[in-house]
Amino acid sequence: MTRRTVLVAGVGNVFLGDDGFGVETVRRLSVHPLPPGVEVVDVGVRGVDLAYRLLDGHHTAVLVDATCRGGAPGTVYLIEPAAERPPEVPVLDGHRMGPDAVLALLATLAAGTGGEPPARVLVVGCEPASLEEGIGLSEPVAAAVEEAVRVVLRVVDEAAQPEKETTPC
Repeated sequence: MTRRTVLVAGVGNVFLGDDGFGVETVRRLSVHPLPPGVEVVDVGVRGVDLAYRLLDGHHTAVLVDATCRGGAPGTVYLIEPAAERPPEVPVLDGHRMGPDAVLALLATLAAGTGGEPPARVLVVGCEPASLEEGIGLSEPVAAAVEEAVRVVLRVVDEAAQPEKETTPC
């Protein structure tokens, strides 16, 4: 059996209120025991760093970020971007590369570097109440962090299960 590797990346800017959701979630996740092969990182606003980490051959990537989808603030979402609309061609901007731009760049970066993107990418998102300047999460988003940790733990447990190798008859 081959153990699958999983990358969990907290994304966001802690100086923009609820945009720090991903960073806070991975901080709280770090106190939980995780299966072997799971890497948890706080990438913050370093989109280029995230892009190259996604090419490190992980089987599954879980990005944790504030996600505006029109729900009530504090709503936690589990999103599989590949199942939704294809990403638009991103504008390269090292200061403003969100997960959507990073995911759109993966094929191009993989071709140029020989890196291997994850077979599956998921986003654990939370509807923000405020993305205004300021440190600290709003009440509904802060309350949603523990739910997001539970969702990430469930996804990680499923994704880290050993892959059964098949042998020809």
